[in-house]
Amino acid sequence: MTEAASATPTQQFEALTTVYERLRHSTDAAELSEFARRPLPDKSDQSGYSRATALLEAVAGNPHTPLEDRIFLAQTMPFPNILVKLAQDESVEVRKAVAANEQDKNWLVGRLTKDESPEVREIALRNARTSWKMRLEGAQDPRTSPETLEFLAGFGGERAPGGPDVLTSMIRRAVALNPNTSPNVVSRLASDPSPEVRNAAQRRLATR
Repeated sequence: MTEAASATPTQQFEALTTVYERLRHSTDAAELSEFARRPLPDKSDQSGYSRATALLEAVAGNPHTPLEDRIFLAQTMPFPNILVKLAQDESVEVRKAVAANEQDKNWLVGRLTKDESPEVREIALRNARTSWKMRLEGAQDPRTSPETLEFLAGFGGERAPGGPDVLTSMIRRAVALNPNTSPNVVSRLASDPSPEVRNAAQRRLATR
């Protein structure tokens, strides 16, 4: 019997934590990059798959992992434990990649709609996984760009025809009242099917 085969579960766990800690503190960019790009084992190998994703968490959270590899993980990973690390990355480019990842959990995208970077916030608001509540808050935020407000103005219509009527109309109403919304979008919302949206847009037009 080999040494690996005879190892107890505790010894195997300790070996994993040892490697995890080494990768978490490593300054070897080549080693970290190799781990970041290493294909995951097949899911049928549950222990190998779990081990690999755990180690990727350490790699994702290590600032010595090359930027392009952190972006790669942010774009491709579906695992919350890894994406949470990357969502806290000091690089805006990494956080932008997490914000655009449609495998995110909606609570994680929600965090990024509050990011200090306008670019990250805007991308997160456009992510299909973003909750209606986060979209509403984005539509109310005076920092939201005219382009993203125009995107949000389509909810309940061409953007999300199957969305809940009450929530989508609340989003469009907030867009109509947002001082950053372009005159063209406000004019369009003045003919919205929802009376609440129409009235809000018409009030805006009347005060111009």
